[in-house]
Amino acid sequence: MFDPEFYRGKKVFLTGHTGFKGSWMSRILVTHGAILTGYSLEAPTSPNLFEMAGLEGKMTSVIGDIRDLATLKKAFDEAKPEIVIHMAAQPIVRDSYKDPVYTYETNVMGTVNILECVRLSDTVKSFLNVTTDKVYKNNEWEWGYRENEPLDGFDPYSNSKSCSELVTHSYKNSFFENNDSPAISTARAGNVIGGGDFANDRIIPDCVRAALKGETITVRNPYSTRPYQHVLEPVMAYLMIAAAQYEDKSKASWYNVGPDDCDCVTTGEITDMFCKSWGEGMTWINKADGGPHEANFLKLDSSKIKTVFGWKPTWHMDETIRRVTEWTRAYRDGEDIAAVMDKQINDFING
Repeated sequence: MFDPEFYRGKKVFLTGHTGFKGSWMSRILVTHGAILTGYSLEAPTSPNLFEMAGLEGKMTSVIGDIRDLATLKKAFDEAKPEIVIHMAAQPIVRDSYKDPVYTYETNVMGTVNILECVRLSDTVKSFLNVTTDKVYKNNEWEWGYRENEPLDGFDPYSNSKSCSELVTHSYKNSFFENNDSPAISTARAGNVIGGGDFANDRIIPDCVRAALKGETITVRNPYSTRPYQHVLEPVMAYLMIAAAQYEDKSKASWYNVGPDDCDCVTTGEITDMFCKSWGEGMTWINKADGGPHEANFLKLDSSKIKTVFGWKPTWHMDETIRRVTEWTRAYRDGEDIAAVMDKQINDFING
């Protein structure tokens, strides 16, 4: 089992630290003694998890645009990181249709910029680029995509993350092949859910907003299947990969991080599970809104990460949903969110 204590005293540079996954990762790193610098735009939602996570004074938080190489490099050079985890992105499929240029600038040139910082650094030993399950050419088939499948996302978001993968591959081949070069990997995760996600156009945040208001949940596409998993599953996997390749460069590669088949459920099924866990008579309706194309069926084959690291998912979907509702009730009731996060992190680590 991966031990987050590896990060005690390590200098870590995390892009996208104010986002949903970034806030959970930041909380894990600071509570386990990492010397953490985050670089990101202001938190993208209001309310936002980063503000609740009790991180002020425990890390260096730099507010900046990943597209701004000069500002990014200044923060990077001051941090002198050993480990770099790149999560800054425009992450919403439907938003990528509204502003494709911004999406490509952020997700492609942002990757180029952080890799330039790594290339010019003499301190980095481990770099991980976090992408998405949507990088694959989606044939709507029923088996999971493997790491050697063609990359060709359909929409601007998915395609920009495919490009981010290819940029990483090119930099690795061109600049990081020497024995003393940093280890370079990417990780492709499925749809993450968990407490503190307030994004638009995501099913669990939609469920949470409806629950807090006592309203009926609206589901756009109840028959779409996604590899849903608790946010701690991929975040812990990212930290595991970055740590392993820090110590053994042969572990660097491209990895899927997805749930087992039993937890690949439809949007309607996951909404049913939320309603049951929340109680209070929660219900949902099927109401398509005529929005842009989104994949109907998408699943990952995570055999590689299981074989290389002995990794396996920790929480099945029923436990994942229970943790979402636990967090949301704590938020509704004004509890200490940092303490709730720490409890869930410790429960996850202890299995």
